Amino acid sequence: MKHKKAILNLALCILLFTGLFLFNHSSSLLGSEKAQVVAVVDIDDMIINPIVYEVIAEAIKVAAEEDAQCLIIRMDTPGGLLETTHKIVKEIMNSPVPVVVYVWPQGARAASAGVFITLASHVAAMAESTHIGAAHPVIMNKSWGSVDKQMQEKITNDSVAWIESLAKARNRNVRWAKQAVTESVSITETEALKLGVIDIVAKDLDTLLEKLDKQTIETTSQKVTLHTKNASLEFIELSLRQKFLNHLINPNIAYILMMLGFFGLMYEITHPGFGFPGLAGIISLLLAFYAFQVLPTNYAGLALVILGISFFIIEAFTPTFGAFTLAGIVCLVFGSTILFNQPHEFLRVSLRIIIPLAVSLGLISTFLITRVIKAHRKKSTSGPEGLVGETARAKTSISPEGKVFVHGELWDAKSKEKVKKGEQVIIEKVEGLKLIVKKRKGGE
Repeated sequence: MKHKKAILNLALCILLFTGLFLFNHSSSLLGSEKAQVVAVVDIDDMIINPIVYEVIAEAIKVAAEEDAQCLIIRMDTPGGLLETTHKIVKEIMNSPVPVVVYVWPQGARAASAGVFITLASHVAAMAESTHIGAAHPVIMNKSWGSVDKQMQEKITNDSVAWIESLAKARNRNVRWAKQAVTESVSITETEALKLGVIDIVAKDLDTLLEKLDKQTIETTSQKVTLHTKNASLEFIELSLRQKFLNHLINPNIAYILMMLGFFGLMYEITHPGFGFPGLAGIISLLLAFYAFQVLPTNYAGLALVILGISFFIIEAFTPTFGAFTLAGIVCLVFGSTILFNQPHEFLRVSLRIIIPLAVSLGLISTFLITRVIKAHRKKSTSGPEGLVGETARAKTSISPEGKVFVHGELWDAKSKEKVKKGEQVIIEKVEGLKLIVKKRKGGE
């Protein structure tokens, strides 16, 4: 009996230890599974603007809530707005989750604002055949174009101090960071790794996860050892609103919307009856002005564009045979060219849009002017003026007054010569409700 009780106690102990082992093992697996999550967000061929800041800020928040190992920002950008870049860098520097900026895919670049964002990251990585650099800041005056030399120098010095502090904070090449601002230098991923500008070169996301594994990173709140080799990926997608607004904050799109808005309203003004063109024009203008509020807009260029449109409207109401149309085209072309007076192509309106638009407007205006000139030269065919030169038949004798029949109507007539009833006459003039006629030679 004692042996049976001892065996039973032993079995219970074994079952108890086995249960505790399985519980601890399953708990560790669950905890490990939860920990091995990597959040990924794509900034793919996007200008750094307020929408990009919103996306990155939300991604950091989601990664922290999900207790992700890290947040990977796959980035390809030509640069963008300096003020927005400040906000993004601030978010990354104070992120509780390690932030990895990965310049990707092949052929991508981290230019201008992208350099600051890359240097601010906890881990900087680049794919093969990518490049980074050209971070010289260019700030334009919204009223009349470029800021003066002294102000530009102050901005450059401020940017140099800023990028040096970022490089020092992340233990990266301070000298190159300064050259990227002062000399606009650019380097490939191989050179960046060799110079200590970045930490990793990875051909794809899987390779990046392998190289990140076991790295220890210190954030503002904790020191983290990454476990990313077999981590599951959570892709953070842009919302439809963010996608729409991101496309809207594009100089070419904003410009097209502005032109559509103005011409929609112009059509509504010249063809009264508040309908679809007017509504579409108002909506287009509101969207365009939202983009102008964000973009570095030159107000002098905007004023010239508006003046050009005004000239087209004046031409529509008071035809001047092309004077206002020509002035409108000139204002439109010059205004469009300096509307976003920036040295970076991605922040300017493309000539491929300006030139076809100006040519189209020129052709349309020429067509309308030609029609107006022809209408002025063409003899009127209606009303009293349309009777001059017409042939009429005397319904009574005219000596010196009588009646004639023309265009199905009976008119009082007067003639210096005597006209018999039934003879044909030529109408020379219209005086009120009386026709001045003369006898038609050789005609009955």
